[in-house]
Amino acid sequence: MDHSSHESAKALDLLKTAKGQVEGIIRMVEDDRYCIDVSKQVHAAIALLKKANLVILKQHMNTCVKDAISSDKGSEKIDEISLILEKYIG
Repeated sequence: MDHSSHESAKALDLLKTAKGQVEGIIRMVEDDRYCIDVSKQVHAAIALLKKANLVILKQHMNTCVKDAISSDKGSEKIDEISLILEKYIG
């Protein structure tokens, strides 16, 4: 993964935001906040993590997978993507 790319910066921002949300959720639980409010924040953090993961996977396909296909080694990378998709779907 090209850590200096725009997509990597986007993923990092999403992950840092999710980290802040999780820290806030921990404080909410410690402060014995209303369960539904805590649950809503957990759901928001999950959504951010999913979005970050999609950005990371897109970056992977645009770099690692493209490079592997160009060098005739794409089947391994395609298998990796297939396994990830199975986890999402199944």
